[in-house]
Amino acid sequence: MEQRPNKPRRSGRKARLTARAAPPKVNPAPAGQIGGAYTPLDGPQMQAILDTALRLLAELGMGEVPDRLQADLLAAGAVELGNGRIGFPEFMVQQAISDAAKEFTLYGRDPDRDIHVGGARVYFGTGGAAVNTLDLDSGLYRPSTLQDLHNFTRLQDTLDNVAWFTRCCIATDVPDMFDLDVNTAYALLRNTTKPVATAFTIAAHVDPIIKMFDIAAGGAGAFAKRPFCKAHISPVISPMRFGEDAVDVVYKCMEHNIPMSCITAAQAGATAPATLAGFLAQSLAETLASLVMVNVISPGFPMVFSNWPLVIDLRSGAFAGGGGETTVLNAASAQLSNWLGLPSGVACSMTDAKAIDAQYGVEKGMTSLAAALAGGNLIYESSGMTAALLGASFEAFILDDEMHAMTYRALRGVEVSEENLAFETICNSVLGAGHFLGADATYQAMERDYHYPKLADREQPKTWQDRGAKDAWNRANSRARDVLNTHHPTYLSPKQDQDIRAMFNILD
Repeated sequence: MEQRPNKPRRSGRKARLTARAAPPKVNPAPAGQIGGAYTPLDGPQMQAILDTALRLLAELGMGEVPDRLQADLLAAGAVELGNGRIGFPEFMVQQAISDAAKEFTLYGRDPDRDIHVGGARVYFGTGGAAVNTLDLDSGLYRPSTLQDLHNFTRLQDTLDNVAWFTRCCIATDVPDMFDLDVNTAYALLRNTTKPVATAFTIAAHVDPIIKMFDIAAGGAGAFAKRPFCKAHISPVISPMRFGEDAVDVVYKCMEHNIPMSCITAAQAGATAPATLAGFLAQSLAETLASLVMVNVISPGFPMVFSNWPLVIDLRSGAFAGGGGETTVLNAASAQLSNWLGLPSGVACSMTDAKAIDAQYGVEKGMTSLAAALAGGNLIYESSGMTAALLGASFEAFILDDEMHAMTYRALRGVEVSEENLAFETICNSVLGAGHFLGADATYQAMERDYHYPKLADREQPKTWQDRGAKDAWNRANSRARDVLNTHHPTYLSPKQDQDIRAMFNILD
């Protein structure tokens, strides 16, 4: 019998191998997957926590209420309790929950990067105010600089699984507070078109920075029509009092239609009870106080209900960003917020590890996955943070982006359909080739259902050794360097940049 030529067969096999090696054309699990499967609290427990929070607001109330806010609250039904404290009757809190925005869009300057907040959709992003950066060269921490902030912003601009960006570090080389706020905002405008967030040290800084945003948005008043930046504000200081400067910022941001995350950041055993249930009750009460404030001023104004349970090590008093308590508290916070129908924000992936090591992986993986499974809408601090929020790392951004992809894939779950149950495919493969490697259904699933890591190593040990036996930190370091060497976005036109520099002291 004449032997069939081998060349066409080899060519077809090579083409198939090339196709398999290529990355999927479609992300199998983009940001915004649905959470809510993990419920650390049952219905009666959530009701008991809410009832205690309502009682705290009505009977203990809030202290140090600024005069302007006090007048607005009293006009809406709040009561004076004496000792300078203002109580919120239950009807007032329930009215705020009813009036509150349940879903809204966080805009990017690129509309394709908009994210829709609310329901059980999950998005990982950033946060933090690290004063140290893990240096790419030395592998040691040094004070964070304005250049670091620019570099972090353009690095994350390339990461698909980081849905929005909040400045992750403080430029410690910019001592003037106004220059710091201005240059932080400028770094966001220059280096990304994702939805962004920033903080304003005082209310007087808001008006001029909005002028900068208007320049980037296309003219006076343009930013307010499509606000691409939200404000991170902590108007409530634990335990159970308002902060005047932050409340002033709330009023000013609302004048400019700036969405806000009103952040409660109590610490268990320090500024809130050490018992987890008591902590959740107080922290919920404090975040509800922010919700009442916002909805008294402007019902339905877009606010992320950012109830961030934080933990300290009760042996030393040090802040603890990882661990089982952080895991369950933030998941429970997300569950409570979603139960109330409020857009939820929690803080996870705040590892205490200083190096990119096993502790880093365990703490980040556990806390972020639990928050996502619980349905946290916006999961802050989840990208790039190390050292219990004291540090930020370029390598961590790369590694965390891959972790988020795995989490989104886990949230997507299993789609059960007649086609996916694959009865015919199983029969054809068993009676035919005896395997599934060449089946059309396999190629389709490969493109549609599977996440392929960009950084994790799946090679054989010998291949890994031959390629330098690099660990995850080494690979992430190389990837971060590649991005920083090649990605130099120009998201501001020369005219926009010139106009901004004519108005402000831009320091780069």
